[in-house]
Amino acid sequence: MKTFEDLEVYKKAFDFSVQIFKLTSHNKINKNIASQLERAALSISNNIAEGFELQSNKQLIRFLYISKGSCGESRNILAVAHKLHQVSDETYDRLRKKAVDISKQLSNFIKYLEKSEIR
Repeated sequence: MKTFEDLEVYKKAFDFSVQIFKLTSHNKINKNIASQLERAALSISNNIAEGFELQSNKQLIRFLYISKGSCGESRNILAVAHKLHQVSDETYDRLRKKAVDISKQLSNFIKYLEKSEIR
């Protein structure tokens, strides 16, 4: 793999953030919740990209953990918006599932890198 754009988890994280921005631009979500959700979702793919560009497994792993944290933050904010009836059941379930999938992929990638001989 030559670029972070080649990473499957990056592609999914990027798509997730685009879906979040579409959601917040079309729904009546509280502006503070929407802003925080956008930042958290965007942080997932941003940290994958930043960590990859540092060209060090140790740094990449560190940034992947940050991405994983942002993924959890996104799920939490989505849950709050859902509980406030600002996000439909269907949208919440779909986006939550995507976030959980991204988090699992991040965990697997971290485990792979931690076992790798490449530093």
